[in-house]
Amino acid sequence: MCTNIVYEWLKTLQLPQYAESFVDNGYDDLEVCKQIGDPDLDAIGVAVPHHRRRIHEAVRRLKEADETATGLYFTLEPQP
Repeated sequence: MCTNIVYEWLKTLQLPQYAESFVDNGYDDLEVCKQIGDPDLDAIGVAVPHHRRRIHEAVRRLKEADETATGLYFTLEPQP
């Protein structure tokens, strides 16, 4: 399996064993992962309660990071 951002994210959560299932179920980007709920974890095959809690907590942190991040905008056109 090729390394991607979801694999790296799951690796930091010490849950890399779910990476292939995440990608196979369409969770191949962190933006998509922010939408994960219990039915999604069922479909992915995350049955261990502690693993589910860890993923839910990580999703909450991803959402919070979005709320506190300031937007970064740039242009490729030269400024006067």
